[in-house]
Amino acid sequence: MTLGVLAAAASSTASNDVEPGVLGFLVVAGIAVALVFLLRSMNKQFRKIEPPPEDGGPDAAPDDGGDGGAQAGAPAKTPAQTPD
Repeated sequence: MTLGVLAAAASSTASNDVEPGVLGFLVVAGIAVALVFLLRSMNKQFRKIEPPPEDGGPDAAPDDGGDGGAQAGAPAKTPAQTPD
């Protein structure tokens, strides 16, 4: 009886082998192609970004990184321009 169980177990594992096959390869290849196109698009978008202009000469005050509450794109107010 023990030999019959071992023989049945050995034959059932051979018939239950699961392999990814062609479908698995096509899915992985499709993901790889999509990744290549996404990376190319991302690099194109990064190339469009320009660094902020570095204006100011040697006598310009150092910037602390804050905009003082100014809106994006609006010129910074100097003390002479602030309302009293």
